[in-house]
Amino acid sequence: MINKQNLWFITLFSLILVLSIYYVTMIDTNETLATISENISSNEDEKTSVEVDDSSVLVALRVAEDENVLAKMEELQTILLDETATAQEKNEAYESLQALNSTKGKEQEIEKLIQEEFSLNSFVKITEDKISITIASNDHSAKIANDIILKVQSLYENRMYITIKFQK
Repeated sequence: MINKQNLWFITLFSLILVLSIYYVTMIDTNETLATISENISSNEDEKTSVEVDDSSVLVALRVAEDENVLAKMEELQTILLDETATAQEKNEAYESLQALNSTKGKEQEIEKLIQEEFSLNSFVKITEDKISITIASNDHSAKIANDIILKVQSLYENRMYITIKFQK
């Protein structure tokens, strides 16, 4: 049986052991602080600049849209999993979820089509019968915009309202 005296000895010995291992493995903080301050002072001499890429605008649009879609999906899934929801509400939520997935797939299909046909990076957002296309290009060509509109419209039987916006 362990008495109090042995327990204190084991505790203090463990503490001394841990501190000695820490001390041995610890690097010299004065050297570390000196190298960090040298790096900071040498970096202050260099000019730093932030460049915004064409694709970063598209990435920002995609992230914002993905957040909206995820929020909508979570809302619909809570309706589907809610035990108090009626069958009609669950059916509507399920159909909305399917429509959301279908729209997302169609947006990706159009982006891929624009990339393959015109070699342009784009962001597509579909809302009911409206399609908004944002293209990352410095060339604001009406011919390219018209060709893209015709190509995208050929994917649909109904008349779609397609807008194209060029981002620098």
